[in-house]
Amino acid sequence: MRHPGPAAAIAATALLSLAISAAFADDLAKYPDWSGQWRRPDNVAPSFDPTKPPGHGQQAPLTAEYQVIFESILKDRAVGGLTGDPTGLCLPHGMPRMMVAIYPVEFVVTPNTTYYMTDYTTSRRIFTDGRDWPAQIIPSFNGYSIGKWVDADGDGRYDLLEVETRGFKGPRTFEGSGMPLHRDEASIIKERIFQDKADRNILYDEVTVIDHALTRPWTVTRPYRREPSAAVWDFVDCAENNPHLVIGGETYMLSAGGYLMPTKTGQAPPDLRFFKRARE
Repeated sequence: MRHPGPAAAIAATALLSLAISAAFADDLAKYPDWSGQWRRPDNVAPSFDPTKPPGHGQQAPLTAEYQVIFESILKDRAVGGLTGDPTGLCLPHGMPRMMVAIYPVEFVVTPNTTYYMTDYTTSRRIFTDGRDWPAQIIPSFNGYSIGKWVDADGDGRYDLLEVETRGFKGPRTFEGSGMPLHRDEASIIKERIFQDKADRNILYDEVTVIDHALTRPWTVTRPYRREPSAAVWDFVDCAENNPHLVIGGETYMLSAGGYLMPTKTGQAPPDLRFFKRARE
């Protein structure tokens, strides 16, 4: 019996590789082209509801309890505090705030996972491989996202990504104003992500937040516009030269010279019980 020589084996391997590549390309052809860099349009506010200004302007459907908490946060922020802005201490934005797209974002679509990536906060994975919810979810700021692709117009290609996200830890906020989600971290966030039919350079994320800090589910639609030129990406290291710190529950800052300084008028210094005091 004659065995194929090295040349025949190489040729067979090449043909197999071509077949696998063709099958993979055909599989990817079913999915929409979301490649490139996406930005929050210039006329869109960096708030949870992009059609309204942040803070009170959101007219959020908060419960009475969480409206009081939000007012307390705004009062502290007005005098220099960091209450309600965990990202000031370099914690990740988390969901749903990370979808505000303060910095440019990128969607990387594969059959099993869609990745949402940005220069500022941690990346997000949306699993689309048909998995069920884990018996136990390790809580995270981004949560655990399971998605399903839908062919909404019946043309044989997917054009809608439906996503549900659970399994959070906090603190998390809706936006930079400090509007909080409930401390029980039991949020359920549902999304419908799709391109504009008339302009493929516009992408929408319809977000619905179900949370015990709200009197009802809150739905907003956020647009992104694809950057037409070659993308320029930056790396933002929040911890680099960040002057904010919390001591004993109070927010302080470091001066340019590295000295502790207050953020509020009349703020008392931190408790120095573990430091040897200088003699008077």
